[in-house]
Amino acid sequence: MSFDENLTQARPTFVTHLECGLTGKIYPPDQVHNLSDAGRPLLVKYDLEGIQTAVTKTDLARRPGGLWKYREFLPVRRVENVVSLGEVETPLVRLNALENRLGASRVLVKDEGRLPTGSFKARGVVMAVSMAKELGIHRVAMPTNGNAGAALAAYASRAGIRSTIFCPADTPEVNVSEIELQGATIYRVNGLIDDCGKIVGEGKSKTGWFDVSTLKEPYRIEGKKTMGLELAEQLGWEVPDVIFYPTGGGTGLIGMWKAFAELLAIGWIGPKLPRMVAVQASGCAPMVKAWEEGVEHAPRWENAHTLASGIRVPQAVGDFLILRAVRESQGFAIAVDDQAITNALNRTAVEDGFLLCPEGAATVAAYERSLADGRVKKTDRVVLFNCASGLKYPLPQVTRRLDRHSSIDYAAL
Repeated sequence: MSFDENLTQARPTFVTHLECGLTGKIYPPDQVHNLSDAGRPLLVKYDLEGIQTAVTKTDLARRPGGLWKYREFLPVRRVENVVSLGEVETPLVRLNALENRLGASRVLVKDEGRLPTGSFKARGVVMAVSMAKELGIHRVAMPTNGNAGAALAAYASRAGIRSTIFCPADTPEVNVSEIELQGATIYRVNGLIDDCGKIVGEGKSKTGWFDVSTLKEPYRIEGKKTMGLELAEQLGWEVPDVIFYPTGGGTGLIGMWKAFAELLAIGWIGPKLPRMVAVQASGCAPMVKAWEEGVEHAPRWENAHTLASGIRVPQAVGDFLILRAVRESQGFAIAVDDQAITNALNRTAVEDGFLLCPEGAATVAAYERSLADGRVKKTDRVVLFNCASGLKYPLPQVTRRLDRHSSIDYAAL
């Protein structure tokens, strides 16, 4: 089977309804929805028995890689609405030098930087845009710290949908430029991502755009869910002992936990499930504070700051879903400071030849600290998520030069 057949071959679909993640109130599928009446995320529900009957592990193994191979687990009903830029199965890369240095058994990085637009945001946004196309939406908007906006610009342009994007003023220039170049209109805002989100929300009634902010529509979770489906298949339909996930809005952590629950329900994995670890920066750690205090909602984190801009999210609308996943899995939330992130990034690049993004480096720092304080064991099989290509971030300047016209002291090189 070719990659294109994943995109063009009709498959049965199994969405039954949407459900408020907080109250459980049911909403009809195949209609435009943002948040529930309670102002909380809507979750897509499926006929899991139908999926179990319609597709097998062997069926999936015959299909080419990429998130669209899991169409039966996804919400897009009509094949003509599938949008794609060539999504691939992202590899699991073993950090051998880190293992040797720490005496650890197996540490794998799932490198989401291989996806279109260079980050894991492609997974969630491709699903949101495909569903926007299916539901007849012609204009979308979102706040971004960079990578989500880049994905929205690309996929919306691919689908013929107009996109408008708002980012904090200090968003990396590469992100701002790629967003504009790929067809969106982007505005810098003198605030943080939630300040940008308020502009998107207030503009809905005035402009008619659809808000695709994190967890404010139902389908980005479904795209991010494919990280869990793909990971389980890559590991032979087993799961790792621990997953370290860089957590801002938390869509991926919520989505993976949803994926594991669905796979468990149809008997494809289990009963063992991974411990989910929410990794944040100490300069913006609302989930860590809420987890430590034993509460279900996290107040806004004031004066949020970190060099890992992708996890600089002062307040998450799905906070309770993140915390539930962490607690149900017997995981934990952990914060690491910017110096630890920088050290982990530099060391992994030099020792393992792997250029992480800052958010991915945060998971390495968090793993090292968790190993030291006993929250994980050296024998645990661990997966760390690198959510974007390290090439999308500022890199150190190199000023070392040679003059080819002068005598070269080779002994000093």
